Amino acid sequence: MRKAKVAIQDTFWKEYSELVRQTVIPYQWEALNDRIEGAEPSYAIRNFRIAAGLEKGEFGGWVFQDSDLYKWLEAVAYSISNQPDPKLESIADEVIDLIGQAQHENGYVNTYFTIKEPGRQWTNLYEAHELYCAGHMIEAAVAYYHATGKRIFLDIACRFADLIDSLFGTEQGKIQAYCGHQEIELALIKLYNVTGEQRYLNLSSYFINERGNKPSYFVEEWERRGRKNNWSQGTPNLEVYQSHLPVREQTVAVGHSVRAVYMYTAMADLARLTNDSSLREACERLWINTTRKQMYITGGIGATHLGEAFTFDYDLPNDTVYAETCASIGLIFWARRMLQLEAKSDYADVMERALYNNVLGSMSKDGQHFFYVNPLEVYPDASEKNPDKHHVKPVRQKWFGCSCCPPNVARLLSSLHDYIYDISNDGKTVYVHLFIGSELQWVTGDGLQVTVHQRSELPWHGKVEFSISLAGNDAKAAPFEIAVRIPQWFQSQDPILKINGEPQHYRKHNGYAKMERAWSDGDTVEWILPLETQLIAAHPLIRPDAGKAAIQRGPLVYCLEQVDNGSPLSSLSFAEEPELREHETPELLGGCITVEVDGLLVDESVWLDNQPYKPLHKNVKPVQLTAIPYYLWGNRQAGEMNVWLRT
Repeated sequence: MRKAKVAIQDTFWKEYSELVRQTVIPYQWEALNDRIEGAEPSYAIRNFRIAAGLEKGEFGGWVFQDSDLYKWLEAVAYSISNQPDPKLESIADEVIDLIGQAQHENGYVNTYFTIKEPGRQWTNLYEAHELYCAGHMIEAAVAYYHATGKRIFLDIACRFADLIDSLFGTEQGKIQAYCGHQEIELALIKLYNVTGEQRYLNLSSYFINERGNKPSYFVEEWERRGRKNNWSQGTPNLEVYQSHLPVREQTVAVGHSVRAVYMYTAMADLARLTNDSSLREACERLWINTTRKQMYITGGIGATHLGEAFTFDYDLPNDTVYAETCASIGLIFWARRMLQLEAKSDYADVMERALYNNVLGSMSKDGQHFFYVNPLEVYPDASEKNPDKHHVKPVRQKWFGCSCCPPNVARLLSSLHDYIYDISNDGKTVYVHLFIGSELQWVTGDGLQVTVHQRSELPWHGKVEFSISLAGNDAKAAPFEIAVRIPQWFQSQDPILKINGEPQHYRKHNGYAKMERAWSDGDTVEWILPLETQLIAAHPLIRPDAGKAAIQRGPLVYCLEQVDNGSPLSSLSFAEEPELREHETPELLGGCITVEVDGLLVDESVWLDNQPYKPLHKNVKPVQLTAIPYYLWGNRQAGEMNVWLRT
């Protein structure tokens, strides 16, 4: 895809980019320094100071603790690229200098093995996340180089990547293995893109191609350790690590969901860069399985807290769900790479669904509290007292001991401009994937500089406008094609297209409306998507949702909270033919559209004798239910929450 410059100018999303810049990044810096009262400690900065010899102490936190700092640095890079901040850049430079001081002479960087197990590097690839941490360092270094032009962090990352390249591979004397947690694979591709060094692309290909070959390295490694693991139990579970089969033979998403989608992201990148049709076909098969049989309506993936994993097709429980924030972010990464392989609206639809619901819902409106797990049904007493539901929290947390998700949210939202458009290699087609107010600049195949201004009223209203500006504002026309996504949630009729105020017919291809013409300076395009509030049903094999419906309006899934509807929410249902009424509520949680719907409430007065069971009678009375966007739940007070309601 051709390079382009994008700047977000959107009322809805600008609020989030400013929240990340002004609140989230500073707050997370305090957390990384263990200065948040009442929050679990991070140890991240302290570990690097100890590894650099600047202070004494023991290693703290998880074996992958370094990666939290790297993701924070990546978020900083995107943020200062969008909005220069000399003070923040200075802090980042100091952190990068600290990382450099902790780097070994041979290029190795990892505070766990430097402090706690020196000399034991690369002996536990199954569990120890060394290559995972290296990958996050590389991604941060590439982003920081793009943002500032400074090479110091990129050079640190290249020295580490060169060490890894010298150690891993099929050649005699090298380690023929791969990481237990995929990440290095997609990071090396970014390093290849910025340096042009073919060996980094080759190393990424090696890690992908080697995965799942027999005999499994993880089992051999476990045998060498005397059949002992540091953190997990028993024989290595190859499915959890997606190493049960060579990647090209995998057809079903299994195992740890974050590991899986990070790997699929790298596979899609490699399929595009190396023109590997077998990798592409594997990605397409896995995409269909993941998004059509193992994805929640909110864009969450990963059904169980045991292994943070996929389970089996259509197994999507609402109250014991995992749907880790990082997994949805990884799904967005994967969708983005699939769009670069082929512009199909299905990929952008999933990207939008996960972004507006699961990812946004994981962070509080104040930017200082986070969900690791994103449930679709919450009963606070069960979260507290049922050991199978301890992972489901009714309120967001200040920080986590395992805090991979908060900095992941920060880096995604800070780089959101990279997800809105694509320009074809010849510069003759611009694809609009997301309806986010923004300015896009690129040079056509004929050498003309074009600017497209997008003004979007989503997610609350369905009007999107584009205006065309040509460099120099001369009369010369610019021939190119605009391809605008036709969202999956818009189903009752075709969207309306107008060019310069005149209704137009348009060609459909892969879920995009295409319009090709010689554009003149000042031309305008209107893309009208009347938003409808709908009741959505689930596939009958999704057993927890049988006989239930969810409310969706445009890209937003809705939910019911106890604060609006009382308790227990399990006593509520939709009326037989419910009317859905939309209300603009500017006073609620920064402003949103709520939905009022006709419902029924079980009359509890007949149960005052405390009998647990009675003959069935329809003891219900009509009530008005209030639903709010799912991403806003949990911002007022702790209580019950439901996405799916009986019909």
